[in-house]
Amino acid sequence: MTYEQALAFWFRRVNYEQRSPDAADLRLDRMRALLRLLGHPHKRLRIVHVAGSKGKGSTSAMLASILQRAGYRTGLFTSPHLCRVEERIQVDDVPIPGHELAAVLDEVRPAVEALEGGGGAATPSRNGTPRPGQGAPTFFEIATAIAFVYFVRRRVDVAVLEVGLGGRFDSTNVCLPLVSVITSISFDHTQQLGNRLTSIAMEKAGIVKPGRPAVSGATAAGARQVIEAICRRRGAPLRQLGIDFHYSYEPGQVASGEAQGLRSLLPSERPRVRITTRLRTWPVLEVGLLGEHQAANAAVAVACVERLRADGLRIEDESVAAGLADVRWPARLEVVRRRPFVVLDCAHNVASVQALLGTLRASFPAVQAPGVRRLLIFAGSGDKDLAGMLRLLAAPFTHVFLTRYGSSPRSVPPEDLAEILRGVAALPFTICPTAAEAWEAARSRARPEDLVCVAGSVFLAGELRPLLLQAQAPAST
Repeated sequence: MTYEQALAFWFRRVNYEQRSPDAADLRLDRMRALLRLLGHPHKRLRIVHVAGSKGKGSTSAMLASILQRAGYRTGLFTSPHLCRVEERIQVDDVPIPGHELAAVLDEVRPAVEALEGGGGAATPSRNGTPRPGQGAPTFFEIATAIAFVYFVRRRVDVAVLEVGLGGRFDSTNVCLPLVSVITSISFDHTQQLGNRLTSIAMEKAGIVKPGRPAVSGATAAGARQVIEAICRRRGAPLRQLGIDFHYSYEPGQVASGEAQGLRSLLPSERPRVRITTRLRTWPVLEVGLLGEHQAANAAVAVACVERLRADGLRIEDESVAAGLADVRWPARLEVVRRRPFVVLDCAHNVASVQALLGTLRASFPAVQAPGVRRLLIFAGSGDKDLAGMLRLLAAPFTHVFLTRYGSSPRSVPPEDLAEILRGVAALPFTICPTAAEAWEAARSRARPEDLVCVAGSVFLAGELRPLLLQAQAPAST
């Protein structure tokens, strides 16, 4: 297959990132059948498995960064992608090349077609959208299989796998990991995972395997009790944030300066975290990602490193320090420009919006000054708590450009967002038909001392990031 043929074959499959699945759609039998036909590639890998409501992608990136600097060839599987699908599957921080993606898909294709030929035609779900047949693999199941095959082909030493949705029935949950990691627990995907933190925690803790150690960053009492009970039943040694390890946090202070091209954080701007575990107090560590939530993720990553050391992996303190300081995870409070500040974030639920706002207050003192315009570009998906998100965002921002993204049918029309906003706040807004038009409107209004923040969805961040990176300096008004 050519690269174009491979993508066409892959993207024809049912994709639950484009529309929400019913609970009945989530099961592991298709994934197990697919991997059986491929010779069980996942069983030839050492894996760290990461789930959570938020922070799982950042924590996965931190662990991959640490392992790579420790000298291990490291695979990283994450979802969704921002701009190109190749971003989902990386080895040593390099996305899978297009020609290798086509080659692996060519290897996976006969297994997919064999399952589809076994009575696996798509059928309608309750909402009328296609549902995979009994044996037909989905887009994400194929992505997971590609990752496993590619990591084996590249002979990775350790693979870090981020859960796509939930945990218990996620396609990645066929592995037997060295360590299972659960980051924070908050409300998201409630249609599939339930509308109580305890039910969400049960789904996330579904990745815990009998006898295999687990590390948890969940601190809510109900979620913690569920995770403790599941680990106890499965004989999985558990270490928990706030009980077995702790952190203190010093926010980074991002300066506007005159260096418009400076995007990465300077060492003086990085947050600092001190982590204490049952084994030791670690030296103060710099983190290359902004926000106290990232300090909590760093603490979870360090606790995971201690478990990996106990399993025989050699990871020096210097590798931990370098991995955390140099970690890159685009569109997570990413400073794209500095005059004006342009901050790109994937905040897509109430908890992640709270983290975004807390970080803007703590790490961007210049944009809190009187007279500074704080401009928001916002789009969101219909299955999110948009009213809750907009209620929080209305207080610190002075104007919002409501738009939509074209990469997913889940995007809510900006006119509908306007109605939601009117119901929760009196924030001035502008309706923009496309994300590109929203960016042009915001950049034309922003002065050098102002802030433009993009938030609401990973799909919006992915659509705008290329435009933000290539943009020239906005005109002052």
